[in-house]
Amino acid sequence: MCSHQPPCPTADLPDHRTALVVSAHPEQGWSLLCNGTIVFDDTGELLPDGRAVGPHRVPGPPTVAA
Repeated sequence: MCSHQPPCPTADLPDHRTALVVSAHPEQGWSLLCNGTIVFDDTGELLPDGRAVGPHRVPGPPTVAA
């Protein structure tokens, strides 16, 4: 899909999320990247080969019981 220079990283590379956004749909919570990856607002992904990648959740700060 990528036709500009320098080319975006392909979907199989670790930095694939740095590809340019081709189509953004913030009202629906997703964007299509130049390399064919669909990224979701919850950080999940759908790769061009059909594989799904779950959200990359970062643990929040510990909570203190009252």
